[in-house]
Amino acid sequence: MATFLYKLGRLAFRRRGVVALIWVALLAVAGVGAATASAPAADSFSIPGTEAQRAFDLLDQRFPGANADGATARVVFKAPAGESMKDPANKAAVERTVHALKSGSGQVAQVTDPYVTKTLSKDARTAYAQVSYKVTGFELTDASKDALKDAAKDGRHAGLTVEIGGNALQAMPETGATEVIGIAVSAVVLVVTFGALIAAGLPLLTALIGVGIGVSTITALSSALDLSGTTSTLAMMIGLAVGIDYALFIVSRYRAELTEGREREEAAGRAVGTAGSAVVFAGLTVVIALVGLAVVNIPMLTKMGLAAAGTVVIAVLIALTLIPALLGFAGMRVLPRKERKTLGGAQGSAAGDRPNMGTRWARFVLRRPVVVLLAGVIGLGAVAIPAASLEMGLPDDGSQPTSTTQRKAYDLLSDGFGPGVNGPLMLVVDGRDAHPGQTARSAAARVAKQVGAMDDVAAVTPPTFNRARDTAMLSVVPRSKPSSVETEDLVHHIRSTATGIAQDTGAKTLVTGATAMNVDVSQKLNDALLPYLALVVGLAFLLLMVVFRSVLVPLKAALGFLLSVVAALGAVVAVFQWGWLGSLFGVEQTGPIMSMMPIFMVGVVFGLAMDYEVFLVTRMREAFVHGERPDQAVVTGFRHGARVVTAAAVIMISVFAGFIGSSDSMVKMIGFGLAIAVFFDAFIVRMALVPAVLALLGRSAWWLPRRLQKVLPNVDVEGEGLRTQLAGGPDEPEIQRELVRV
Repeated sequence: MATFLYKLGRLAFRRRGVVALIWVALLAVAGVGAATASAPAADSFSIPGTEAQRAFDLLDQRFPGANADGATARVVFKAPAGESMKDPANKAAVERTVHALKSGSGQVAQVTDPYVTKTLSKDARTAYAQVSYKVTGFELTDASKDALKDAAKDGRHAGLTVEIGGNALQAMPETGATEVIGIAVSAVVLVVTFGALIAAGLPLLTALIGVGIGVSTITALSSALDLSGTTSTLAMMIGLAVGIDYALFIVSRYRAELTEGREREEAAGRAVGTAGSAVVFAGLTVVIALVGLAVVNIPMLTKMGLAAAGTVVIAVLIALTLIPALLGFAGMRVLPRKERKTLGGAQGSAAGDRPNMGTRWARFVLRRPVVVLLAGVIGLGAVAIPAASLEMGLPDDGSQPTSTTQRKAYDLLSDGFGPGVNGPLMLVVDGRDAHPGQTARSAAARVAKQVGAMDDVAAVTPPTFNRARDTAMLSVVPRSKPSSVETEDLVHHIRSTATGIAQDTGAKTLVTGATAMNVDVSQKLNDALLPYLALVVGLAFLLLMVVFRSVLVPLKAALGFLLSVVAALGAVVAVFQWGWLGSLFGVEQTGPIMSMMPIFMVGVVFGLAMDYEVFLVTRMREAFVHGERPDQAVVTGFRHGARVVTAAAVIMISVFAGFIGSSDSMVKMIGFGLAIAVFFDAFIVRMALVPAVLALLGRSAWWLPRRLQKVLPNVDVEGEGLRTQLAGGPDEPEIQRELVRV
């Protein structure tokens, strides 16, 4: 591995013009594809294998043209104090608004009149009209959205309070200025770390090129592959972070090789051969974690993982090829002026021998390993306590900021009709296989009677039948709000009752709707979490065993990850569910944690945690292989890697934290969760617990059974084979021939 990458690095350095041109061409092609692509699709919540999804599929078959995926809007009216919605003037204003909604856009499928459907509250002060569209929320034109808003303005001019709920006004998530601030912080960290503007600019430039290619490709394929806007946002988040970090490690190693007196091309080859090997395996762990999300069998989550994994692969390829090419253009300007002047002199050597902060920290931990280990474990354990209260759910208008019209409409409906009206359940009665003497009508009547008698049911609408009269739809309004435990219990109660009715009548009853889908998603994710962890951690454990040729080091890495990710989940619960420091992070509304957020965060954090494990411990393994004692190897690893790992962690934290300003609640949560998880993992687990555990294990940390030594391939991440080959002194023509063969 190291030898191949060494040749690749030298080849990219030598053919830098061609390599740079290839990457610029790829960026241009991806950009053209994105510019000419159709609008991105709406977020898809298709959940194969769940009852809610089976019911949606059945509705598509039995009620053709119903378009259950179409956008909806609820226009909510409230009369002024002392007035009623039945007053002639208010009724006339509502009817004008309904007429405007029907004629305002060709994308409107149906508009209900609240006086016909009797959607008036008991005190007659609140009413709502339901607007159904032929297309999804993201496919609505600006003209349709403007028509909806203008119709609401007409009602307001008549003196009514009018707000709009539903997903018709949903917009693409915005990240705001904080994303730019995150990149600016990264730039400052790079300048401080390298002390040279050219060296600092290279990781930023290559990361932006990689993200540009990745996000543009996702945008170009969004319509064909049904990719949502959130997919590209998360790919950008992860691509920026790993792109900067991977380039940072290559450039740092290149500078170190230059200060040892090597020629520029040779330094580029050795940097890619050694640090590049760590980049490859670190990238593999991230890709494994992201691709592994497919085991959950939620298409939206799978697509997010695959898109982000593709961006990571691009970041790895850029680090291995474009970075050495650009280093060829940069010349010696990647070094600060002082180092350029003293290069090869005694001063530079003496400076390199002085203990730096990483050396001093490693020696401190080695003197007190038990104290550091206990302090880190107890501290992270305390932060993890809120994770025991984790509640998961899908967002609805109740989680919107209180300033939005969607949230105001949600609150008006809750006050006028009860909280359950914001999350009605849909019951589908399939009577096609009913027993002799039974029909869909009789089964639906029985379902309506038994469900209507349940304690937490506020109302059941009369059944609506399809043309064949063998399938019925009923709407059930719970008494509790959609995200409550009571509503979840009601879904399970209805399903257990439906099982008994099916046994008696042969007619199957399925429960669906956004609220039931939420329940099914949460259950599916809970069931998938342990298998997912087992798969990802198991594969990464094997990969790290190959990298470090050790059993205990990968085990320590996996346990450290579990500790940091549980602590991060605890912090997410404390901020977004409990509201602690919520105003500091722009959390206007607390509530359940997004159902898909924990498992997605687990996958991403695991990959990133292994990044730091590979980058830091590879240096220690390298020193140990070269004959240093285990404690000396730990110090050597920190002397060479601590500063760079610290800079990489700060950069990754700043990039992720930049997405906390997003208008999308899931992106906001993931940005905060990833930022705090990287902080815990990099600065507590990898920088404190890892050296403490290695100090306690001593030489046994690098133990590997003899049988495994024979079975496991030697990938030479430390570059030992490369050094042996180079020490043999192959002449330049020989190297050239090898490069040509590559």
